[in-house]
Amino acid sequence: MKVLTRPPRIKVLEAAGSIGDARIKLVDENTAKITSSRGEKEYIVVVVKDGENSYRVYSNDNGTVFKGYVGYPIIAFMMVKGILPVDNEVIKAMTGIPWKDLNEKYGKYSVVENIVLNRAEKMGFDRNVITDYVNLVLKKLGLLKVVFDEKLRPPEVSEKAVPE
Repeated sequence: MKVLTRPPRIKVLEAAGSIGDARIKLVDENTAKITSSRGEKEYIVVVVKDGENSYRVYSNDNGTVFKGYVGYPIIAFMMVKGILPVDNEVIKAMTGIPWKDLNEKYGKYSVVENIVLNRAEKMGFDRNVITDYVNLVLKKLGLLKVVFDEKLRPPEVSEKAVPE
């Protein structure tokens, strides 16, 4: 078991986008399946409360498995479960974004974040409201202990993470 680190800022926006795109399917109280932005992968996420402000989690996304941070599928499920704050305007603003394509094309999260914020502004959303929301979610996440627990991996999920 290992404590996961804070994710890059853009992962909060990707999580909001996955909710807006209705890519989250609840399996049970602690488990969800989240489809990638291209629809070609399915991430399995398990979130179990393990004490006050402490959670044990499993997800087979690359950010969680290979980079050791709280990946967007975990953030999205924590939003759906009410552990992390939700802003319906931000969710609307982040709907329909081809995250994987943008991340591959530009290779820098900060560039992609700027692109999606510019897109949101053109659609009439307030950039400051979105960035304040990202800051709020990251602050709240920073108050939680989120531990990756391989034992939570459902039996139908292979040992290896899904390659990007």
